[in-house]
Amino acid sequence: MRGSTVGVLLGMTVNAATGAMAQLKYPETRKESISDQYHGVTVPDPYRWLEDLNSAETAAWVKAQNAVTFKYLNEIPLRDKFKKRITELWDYPKVGLPIREAGRLFYLKNAGLQRQAVLYIRSGTTTPPAVLLDPNKLSPDGSISLAAWAPSPDGRYLVYGLSEGGADWQVLRVREIASGRDLEDSVHWVRFSGLSWTKDGKGFFYSRFPEPPRGQQLAAALSNHKLYYHAVGTPQAQDRLVYERPDLPTWFVGGLVTEDGRYLLITLSPGAEPRNRLYVADLGQPSKPNLAAPIRPLVESDDAEYAPIGNLGTTLFMRTDLDAPRRRVVALDLRKPDKSAWRTVVTEAPDALENVQLVGGRLVTQHLRDVQSTLAVVDSAGKELGAIALPDVGTVAGLSGRADLPELFFAFTSPLYPTTIVRYDVSTKTSSRFEAARPPFDASRYQTMQEFATSRDGTRVPLFITARKDLPRDGSHPTLLYAYGGFSVSLTPGYRPDVPAWLEMGGLWVTANLRGGGEYGEAWHQAGMRERKQNVFDDFIAVAEHLVRERYTAPPKLAISGGSNGGLLVGVAMEQRPDLFAAALPAVGVMDMLRYDQFTGGKAWVAEYGSASDGAAFPKLFEYSPLHNLKDDVCYPATLATTADHDDRVVPSHSFKFIAALQATQGCGRPALIRVETQASHGYRPTDKRIAELADEWAFAAHALGIKEAKD
Repeated sequence: MRGSTVGVLLGMTVNAATGAMAQLKYPETRKESISDQYHGVTVPDPYRWLEDLNSAETAAWVKAQNAVTFKYLNEIPLRDKFKKRITELWDYPKVGLPIREAGRLFYLKNAGLQRQAVLYIRSGTTTPPAVLLDPNKLSPDGSISLAAWAPSPDGRYLVYGLSEGGADWQVLRVREIASGRDLEDSVHWVRFSGLSWTKDGKGFFYSRFPEPPRGQQLAAALSNHKLYYHAVGTPQAQDRLVYERPDLPTWFVGGLVTEDGRYLLITLSPGAEPRNRLYVADLGQPSKPNLAAPIRPLVESDDAEYAPIGNLGTTLFMRTDLDAPRRRVVALDLRKPDKSAWRTVVTEAPDALENVQLVGGRLVTQHLRDVQSTLAVVDSAGKELGAIALPDVGTVAGLSGRADLPELFFAFTSPLYPTTIVRYDVSTKTSSRFEAARPPFDASRYQTMQEFATSRDGTRVPLFITARKDLPRDGSHPTLLYAYGGFSVSLTPGYRPDVPAWLEMGGLWVTANLRGGGEYGEAWHQAGMRERKQNVFDDFIAVAEHLVRERYTAPPKLAISGGSNGGLLVGVAMEQRPDLFAAALPAVGVMDMLRYDQFTGGKAWVAEYGSASDGAAFPKLFEYSPLHNLKDDVCYPATLATTADHDDRVVPSHSFKFIAALQATQGCGRPALIRVETQASHGYRPTDKRIAELADEWAFAAHALGIKEAKD
């Protein structure tokens, strides 16, 4: 009986999906006779020309594809309803995590529908705030984004980074805080950089690459990251080169000045993964730092993560997974940093250590217990001082505090609890809300449940299901499954203002915690990287099968979504199990696993994925690469790929080539569309464009799953 029901639903969904789609006529996509040789295997690449992001032909192709996509989206009846409802749900004040510097609080706040959050300053939690920097005034369409900022320790200056279209490239400017006047300072080609001032407030450390070839800023491969010091009021040409490693041209370098101004800590990392080397320079007197201080190694090996937390005098506290895959905290003497003298302050626990903050001479630790956050306080010797009560079961999304003050700020969220800033005093153990969020949504009718699926090899995979209370298990519910699964990123349950619009339609929102992430520490991460990447896809498929088996949904009612590495995940899953999903929403995905490392910072991902240039890694990459595993006459899920013209992290040609190939191979009437946003990047959209894109994704999924109208 159950199989019969699924068959009927599948027929209804395919008919609904193909009715309007039968009229789809895709733009012609030229094919080239071009191929590459990989270790004796010839691999055609007929859409290579779409990698030229500056060509008129590529621009014309994008314009034609967008025209087809938006015509299709315009004909979906629920599209306007989604946009209207998401706009309503988005319209409430959203506050970022404050930092305290020079006795004042600095934080971002969006009043509701502003294109970008505004940077505010205030002297205390109850005093009136003042606008320090409003990025909405920088460009009328939000195309210039505020990408980074840091106030000087003396409270005199603010350094901030601006980005065109939200690209990773930044230009740094300096503003006088008292007057609000920008100085003439302009620092270019900054990317993947922290901003860290010397204690005297006269300058800051930052990281940058050499200027890329003209016209290739968004695609050229990156190398030779270097650490510099910029003195306020001087031209960039006079910036001091602090540290470089020409022997390691693809590694990233970063600099951090300790809160007391005494030490410069330098990290050196081989890529986007949690392992690094660590160096230190003793700047001497903080009010007169010695910028020429010798740099010496604290950790010369790159066999683990060595993440500095902060210092008390000459004692440095550091989070590491050395001999502790779920991480621990160690203390070392900066004068005698030999590993044999390291002291464990927070031992490895069964729960993964996610974050640590030095607050008022104490350590605040955040652990993940089956992907749900806990907070606790220990003293500098490791003595437990008690847990910090959280508002609900959910996620601590960030910590902020100072070693010299007992004040901790943390952000808390869950799928039905909007991100809220909590101020906690580690001395008095009291807490209060900081500008608490109040979205226009009644969450009392819904609930979030955690369950566990079993992957192909028996691994237990966590998932969170948010839906109406007392949901009938009849396999009828439209469901969107979202996941990431890579780079040791923990996908913890949190609030998204757009999700309630889906819940109100009777939908289920599901997030899955796959191997490759950091939810259970480094062993969990390593179980889903390089030659073990198939574990991630198996986990995702297992979660989908769990939802079907437990009769939450059925394949004709199941959509999948993910971005970046999660876009890769969606691309692979829809190819390996096209029968299991009705719709797929791959966003800014890594779709060409054979050439990803030829563009921008792609070489930094080789440690995670492996490279096709490696004869041992190539077969595995070729086996799952979404671009290379589409087959003729297979009915793939209805697909809407999204990307952006200023995405210089995962270049949009990944999505261009994938959709061109999917359009050529799709074996049924389900659509294969691409939506390319302008003046946007890998992760940035102004609010109005973010809402419009989300409304299109939800409407596309709803249409593919056969949703006709709202349930409420």
